[in-house]
Amino acid sequence: MSAIRLLVLGAVRQHGRAHGYQVRGDLEYWGAHEWSNAKPGSIYHALKQMARQGLLHAHAVAPSTAGGPPRTEYEITDRGTEEYFRLLREALTSYDQKMDVKSSAIGFMVDLPRPEAVTLLKERIRRIEQWRSSVSEHYVPEDGPEQLGHIGEIMNLWIHTADAELEWIQGLIGRIEGGAYTFAGEGEPFVGVLTAYQENPYATGERHPEDDR
Repeated sequence: MSAIRLLVLGAVRQHGRAHGYQVRGDLEYWGAHEWSNAKPGSIYHALKQMARQGLLHAHAVAPSTAGGPPRTEYEITDRGTEEYFRLLREALTSYDQKMDVKSSAIGFMVDLPRPEAVTLLKERIRRIEQWRSSVSEHYVPEDGPEQLGHIGEIMNLWIHTADAELEWIQGLIGRIEGGAYTFAGEGEPFVGVLTAYQENPYATGERHPEDDR
């Protein structure tokens, strides 16, 4: 699973309607260019691709503030909303994923109802424990990594990573069940996007040919 589709759909959905440069600005504001493949070219490609797939609707109506041709604004469609929540639920429960997918899922989890988010995270725990058990069939952590030579350090890393994530998820579930954060249907959500004229303190400043389109 690629994080870029989830990130772009989520960013467009939060705005309601946004042009590509706004989406890029949001992802840079979130630091996604540091922990994912959300680079300018990937973002603009994803917007165009998902518009062709019917997940986004493209409106070429917003004049460019740079004085160029009208910018294309994107709006998520019903199909896009379905795909967004499918990707979000998959990212919250799947353990065999990279950090970018996991981080994206946590960033958008409040778009779900609180009970569902907890249920999905508990399913994630079940899958991690299942995966950990399959590793320990070949590697016994209590015997130390030396039992398999230096290659044992790889499995030792896997086990430690799984254990750390289990501890973190259990803490997250506890905070959510204790009332932390605002989930879907509970009131005004946390605002995590830039306003039209708000300066982005985390912008890379790197120019891209698609910025003004």
